[in-house]
Amino acid sequence: MELVIKNLTKTYKNGVKAINNLNLEIGTGMFGLLGPNGAGKSTLMRTIATLQEADEGTITFGDLDVLTQKNEVRKILGYLPQEFGVYPKVSAEVLLNHLAVLKGLTNTKERKEVVKALLHKTNLYDHRKKNMGGYSGGMKQRFGIAQALLSNPKLIIVDEPTAGLDPAERNRFYNLLSELGENTVVILSTHIVDDVKELCTNMAIVNRGEVLLKGNPVKTIEQLKDKVYKKTILKNELEHYKQHHVVIAEKFLLGKPVIHVLSESDPGDGFIPIQADLEDVYFSQIFGRDQHQNALS
Repeated sequence: MELVIKNLTKTYKNGVKAINNLNLEIGTGMFGLLGPNGAGKSTLMRTIATLQEADEGTITFGDLDVLTQKNEVRKILGYLPQEFGVYPKVSAEVLLNHLAVLKGLTNTKERKEVVKALLHKTNLYDHRKKNMGGYSGGMKQRFGIAQALLSNPKLIIVDEPTAGLDPAERNRFYNLLSELGENTVVILSTHIVDDVKELCTNMAIVNRGEVLLKGNPVKTIEQLKDKVYKKTILKNELEHYKQHHVVIAEKFLLGKPVIHVLSESDPGDGFIPIQADLEDVYFSQIFGRDQHQNALS
């Protein structure tokens, strides 16, 4: 099945246009939706998850109209929002069983088996009797995936799932999401570039409610081949370089600022050519466009 978004627009009452005539086609597998905070990702995710209305446009998933057939969509949808709350004095087993009832799993034997299988799948079975107030951030996120899988969904949406997780928990979460993406449409919305690089076969970069770039992460990196250069500079030189080059990234290495610039030819002046990565792709779209437009104006 394929999720197709056409000409989607959403403007809030305060005048902020969160989604601006957005178009996307998302097939089976892990799809990364990458963009800074405030780019419109969460608004798009909530709209797909039938939690808010769009002003204009359409969203279809197979034969379903997502914007009008909300109840039908919810039956095949798994959703892990950015903020996922739990009852701190309730065990994972009890809460997951309760949520399964709400999802329509009324057969006691069947529900018990589903809950058990999901706790195993998310590596929480050994902690199933523990109150969730004592869970780590990663364990809570894995529980969030468990509840999202209760209805055996065909479409899974996870919004900023690894923010705040330590490296070990993030790796566990990566492995779990990779398994889910084999036979399901999984949309991973994040501002963390590594999440997309590690997991997704396709992605889109979104900013100000618009799609700036869509494609395979590896192929988008290839488009920047021989176009990215770096240089170590002094702190007070940054504005000078921004005026004369398309600076797409600023980092500190051993206490000294290092800039990456985008250039069709060797800029000289001590710049060194480097192999581009997905961060360079991301920053070239988010920051490089503005600098290029400013240079033309």
